[in-house]
Amino acid sequence: MEPYELAKQAAKLLDSKKAERINVIKIDDISSLADYFLIATGISSTHVRALADEVEEQLKQKGAAPARIEGYRSNSWILLDYSGVVIHIFTQEGRDFYDLDRLWADGEKVDWQG
Repeated sequence: MEPYELAKQAAKLLDSKKAERINVIKIDDISSLADYFLIATGISSTHVRALADEVEEQLKQKGAAPARIEGYRSNSWILLDYSGVVIHIFTQEGRDFYDLDRLWADGEKVDWQG
């Protein structure tokens, strides 16, 4: 699956599971870390884990498995690294603290709903 398509699919999955403030940022022109960052918020640490589990399971069924997963022991942030797409799922407090939206503001916001 191409990174753009994976980012859109993941954003739609997160939206269907009531994630908040879903933001897809194209960063390939400004970073070699990935092509896209997807940032989303869950309403609690339990919701964050459920969102991460759902994305991992649904994308795995479509043939995409993460190269790395970080943060399951954290109460505020889980990262799913699909190489071309890095998915960050935060609690509100974690998102406010790390403020990745501001750090990657030079990236291009992607309309994943269209």
